[in-house]
Amino acid sequence: MTAIIEKAIQGIVARFEEGDIPEAIAYSLFPAPDIPSSQWSLLNRVLLFLAGTIDARGIRQWNQAGRKVKKGSKAIYILVPRMVKKESDAGEERDVLIGFMCRPVFRVEDTEGEPLDYEPPKLPDNMPLLDKAMEWGISVEALPGNGRYYGYYSPEEKSISMATPEETVFFHELAHAAHDRVIGGLKRTQDWKQEIVAELAAAVLCSLVGKTSQTLGNSHRYIEEYAKTAGVSAVQGCLRVLGDVEKVLKLILGSVPDKEQQEDRMAV
Repeated sequence: MTAIIEKAIQGIVARFEEGDIPEAIAYSLFPAPDIPSSQWSLLNRVLLFLAGTIDARGIRQWNQAGRKVKKGSKAIYILVPRMVKKESDAGEERDVLIGFMCRPVFRVEDTEGEPLDYEPPKLPDNMPLLDKAMEWGISVEALPGNGRYYGYYSPEEKSISMATPEETVFFHELAHAAHDRVIGGLKRTQDWKQEIVAELAAAVLCSLVGKTSQTLGNSHRYIEEYAKTAGVSAVQGCLRVLGDVEKVLKLILGSVPDKEQQEDRMAV
């Protein structure tokens, strides 16, 4: 059992070194709702992502859901606390953590049976600017969400994942993709400037498709929260990133080349 725990930890450390953990954390922040893994620790949800799934459960849990583990499937392991009952000096019994142990679970992909309650949202086929993502080789996919986190752009996978059909979320993630191309690589954290660039650009794109009144208030609150982390007001935050916002919008709307295109032209 110790060897299994060490293997799990070594796997996480290796992915840190490879730079995959920020992506894993971003995905694990919007697990499907009302399933056991939604209540897991962030560490175990990261392990879930690294195993290539959004849902994993024990055999008994799958049986209760009307599904069975396919023959020959291999378990993945999560870390759970090991608690024991101990009596205090006052004679009171309490639970004491003495370490961790591994628990085997199986991915939803390794089960069969009754359909599950959750489903990814259906994304509109005619979503504005979807063709721009396709042009850049970026896939757009739906993931079930929990109502707190709505989307994520992965530069490595060249994908936009959405837990809502709202166009505003797609515009925000598309703006991240454009910003990535403009500056030649985003920071691998939720940087306040990157988030304000994406949200301000998304607000402008929303106005072009007639969704301003529905999104302006949310955008202001979003920008205000990230501006606070830098110790500036929402207006000051927007003013500091206007240059990048302009480049992002021009790239999305097709009037400026990205950094790769500029480098290609210089090489000719």
